[in-house]
Amino acid sequence: MKTSLKDIAETLKLSKTTISWVLSGKGDEKGISLATQEKVFQCAKQLNYQPNLLARSLNTGISGTIGLIIPDITDSFYSKVARSIEKEAETQGYSLMICSSESEIERENRMIRLFKAKQVDGIIVAPTKVSKIEIQNLVKEGYPLVLFDRYFPEMQTNYIIIDNEGSSYELVKKMINNGSSKIAIITTNPHLRTMNMRREGYARALIEANLPVDPDLYGEVTFVDYEKNVFKTLDQIFSKVPDVDGFFFTTHILALEAFRYFYEKGININKGYELACIHGVSAFRVLAPNMNIARMPIEEIGKNAVRILLGDIKYRLENSTEKREVETLVLPCSLP
Repeated sequence: MKTSLKDIAETLKLSKTTISWVLSGKGDEKGISLATQEKVFQCAKQLNYQPNLLARSLNTGISGTIGLIIPDITDSFYSKVARSIEKEAETQGYSLMICSSESEIERENRMIRLFKAKQVDGIIVAPTKVSKIEIQNLVKEGYPLVLFDRYFPEMQTNYIIIDNEGSSYELVKKMINNGSSKIAIITTNPHLRTMNMRREGYARALIEANLPVDPDLYGEVTFVDYEKNVFKTLDQIFSKVPDVDGFFFTTHILALEAFRYFYEKGININKGYELACIHGVSAFRVLAPNMNIARMPIEEIGKNAVRILLGDIKYRLENSTEKREVETLVLPCSLP
């Protein structure tokens, strides 16, 4: 049978109110002696007392839970960020609820509404960007929120991104310095500002080296059925520019599919080609050991996302009528 506050109160011959104050961390505030507090904690432990988290959240206004929405939980980048966020949240006494939007607008909006209904204290999300109605509602409401990897330049809210433009520029510049002059860019999701920043870094490196930004070397892959579309995109590039000598991939997912293409076409991509990619996976060590990779600061993203969100949660509890100033971070990648 589940132990209740009443059971502890009767065992110690104290009031339920006293027991509740002690177990909710208000013992000092209510002037309860340390000796009594220690007796309450010891008794709760001996009786295996499990607190009613819902009742506690109604009493304190804090559920001790935060929500995380990512586009694809199977993506190594997002799964690693999720792990980092979960670890950091746990050290701060919070638990994490995770869901995947599958890059679907309606699913993302539904997950946001679900998290609010579950009374999570705040939400961390890598948004789809196509639709932002629910996120706009969170911002208007002053709901604790942090965006990462993707953001809305026109929206006043917390966000964390990498230095997309600078990282891309440095990667392509190195490819040029290594002798490549006809570098294709393989990208996707042009509606995302972060993807456009990567394209801008690619173009800046070419222009500074007096190389043309050739539209025939621009490969935009439709994200839906991207596995097939990568093949079509690469076929077009090799057809129009058969002497292409470099490939810059704006995501590791595109790079992985491209390697499948190279294998099936019998192309030895490690001879005569310069390669670069934003973010890397362990398979690249075998598939392309010399590929230049901008490595994402995953631990920093996770830790800062939790730090900013918990700051928002605390501020909202203490200043319910005032908005907190937003915090924006642009983190550098580790470059070769």
